[in-house]
Amino acid sequence: MSLRGGGPIEELTVPSGTTVEEHDLVTDGDVLVGGQSTVEFGLRGRNVALGERVSVENDIEAEGDCRLDTWCSVDGNVLVGEDAYLGERVTVTGRLMVSGDLDIGDDVTIEEGFEANGWIVIRNPVPTLVFYFIVLSQLLRLGEADAADDLAEALADGEEVRDPLLVPRGAEISDDAWRVSTPATVGDDCRLHGNLRAESIRTGERNEVFGSLRAREGITVGADTTIHGDVTTRGGTVTVEAGARVLGDVSAGDLVVHDGAEIDGTLRARGEMKLVQETGGGDEDETGGGEESGDEEGNGDEENASVDEGDESEGDESDSDESGDTAADGAPGEHEGGDENSRSAADSDSDTRGVEGSDDDPGTDEPDADAEAT
Repeated sequence: MSLRGGGPIEELTVPSGTTVEEHDLVTDGDVLVGGQSTVEFGLRGRNVALGERVSVENDIEAEGDCRLDTWCSVDGNVLVGEDAYLGERVTVTGRLMVSGDLDIGDDVTIEEGFEANGWIVIRNPVPTLVFYFIVLSQLLRLGEADAADDLAEALADGEEVRDPLLVPRGAEISDDAWRVSTPATVGDDCRLHGNLRAESIRTGERNEVFGSLRAREGITVGADTTIHGDVTTRGGTVTVEAGARVLGDVSAGDLVVHDGAEIDGTLRARGEMKLVQETGGGDEDETGGGEESGDEEGNGDEENASVDEGDESEGDESDSDESGDTAADGAPGEHEGGDENSRSAADSDSDTRGVEGSDDDPGTDEPDADAEAT
């Protein structure tokens, strides 16, 4: 299976449940690696297929078939549960152990020897698995999705169809960094080591990445995902879902942070910055839902304000009554011709009656003291 040119692998796809255990990249599905890629991890999966000039710097363990194309090199052992297919000039520094048949090409180097329980054929093989893969690719290119699904179910032999681990051409996968020139997608419940560098990045839910994320375009951090590093994009949009946590800084063109996300570092956005909060009905509100609480508080303030206005109006009336009393006290002639409220207030106040005939200033408290003295 020669993966020349763009090839059928157009992005880095890490299926759900993939983990990095010590020095091995472990997945339940198939592993397909494009040509001229370097993988510093070991590979453990169901079926493992490597393109031309792929370098793997640790062991390979395949539950099913294993295909190593021309000029591939494996710095370790190769353990195959079923059949193995090795192209020309393949180098294996360890031991090759095959439970089924072995098809091997010319000029293959296996430093510690090999063992196969089935037939051993020395030739340039074109295995049945690769033939089916080519047919499947052609069906997808022609738009025959139903026929491709039927073929995939037939190849699975009744087993559950699981998403494969896809590594594009020219990728560099190591414990330090995962570098690809294509978009990258990470499924759910994954545990990865290394900084992820891609054209764009989208992570699923409940992942843990021990490294940073950097892309030229957008980055999406799924819910309940933890990133042990920075999240950086040149001009794209960074979206941090609810429950996600970023232990480093976030830098983006536009930034969207959902309610419940935690960011330990600083936030930098060249464009817009949005804080999204879910309302009671489950809808998202970019204003954070503060308007509803603010309206409720505002209504309460209006009620309090109306009560305060009532108190102030009563206070004004009392002040006017007192001013009326003072005016009546200071001018006896006006008291006789004043309104009934003023006369009643003056008649009910014994202190004021005692001051009516006084020549002192009615605006002071001294006449009251003199009246009490008399």
